[in-house]
Amino acid sequence: QVQLVESGGGLVQAGGSLRLSCAASGRTFSRYAVGWFRQAPGKDREFVGSSRWSAGTTYYANSVKGRFTISRDNAMVYLQMNNLRPEDTAVYYCAAGPDGLPKLWVSSTDFDYWGQGTQVTVSS
Repeated sequence: QVQLVESGGGLVQAGGSLRLSCAASGRTFSRYAVGWFRQAPGKDREFVGSSRWSAGTTYYANSVKGRFTISRDNAMVYLQMNNLRPEDTAVYYCAAGPDGLPKLWVSSTDFDYWGQGTQVTVSS
């Protein structure tokens, strides 16, 4: 069982930046694909981005491409969010799943483990 904990959310003005962090309890992410999703009030959870370091691949939703970046160090995964817009307001979730499986890693059903979410609010 992998427990994920996100942090770094908050309130920011449009055009500003935030960096979200995701920690995995007691292990590193080296053998996991990691994704970020978000859910705004009244909307379905949507894909933001994912990364497989074993394959060296990273994918982003079109809505965040060029503004958001996924990175990691030994035990943390980060989502750097620049040029934030009011429509980026949502609860952001970190997710992970065992790498090596034939998945696209863009659907919430591709991931086995989820954090509790962190709120990001962008004011206009």
